[in-house]
Amino acid sequence: MARERHEYDDIPGTYVFDAERSRQGYGINMFCMSLMQEQNRQAFKANEAEYLKKFNLTPAQTDAILKRDYNRMLELGGNIYFTAKLGATDGHSFQHLAAVMTGNTQEDYAKMMLGGGRSVEGNRSRTGKNKPASLIASGAGKKSASAKSAKAKPAAVKAPGKTKLKAASKAKSEAKSKSPTKSTKRK
Repeated sequence: MARERHEYDDIPGTYVFDAERSRQGYGINMFCMSLMQEQNRQAFKANEAEYLKKFNLTPAQTDAILKRDYNRMLELGGNIYFTAKLGATDGHSFQHLAAVMTGNTQEDYAKMMLGGGRSVEGNRSRTGKNKPASLIASGAGKKSASAKSAKAKPAAVKAPGKTKLKAASKAKSEAKSKSPTKSTKRK
């Protein structure tokens, strides 16, 4: 059965883990969770293909696991946090997995993330329909008429006491931020 298309399927570089993917990837995720137990990790490493037969996996899911194709596992319903357990079983860090999944070396991936992450330019859409020019033309990002009129209401319309509540809340928040942190208190 073909997967129902959603607007968020257009987001490049990821697969949104929704209810449909959760159902689709149940076998992958249960396999990955089984790796939390040492005896299961040993059994899997001893004979990977045989161990995978315990789980209700499609041939494509089995293939993705055996090839350690993490992007394909996510596409087929794997949850990133569960599939990371497979990477850990192989002795890899999450940074290593993310680097592999983005086509980078670990060093390049770390530099990219420390530099603020991947640029949104060129990464807004798989199909190109969410390019900045099309967003502006379609009115995305513009305030709705009701939002504009709500903002245009005079301040005098506010209910009495709300301003005092906001001021009290702000003062309380500022006082908290000035209090010593737990680590300071311990010293």
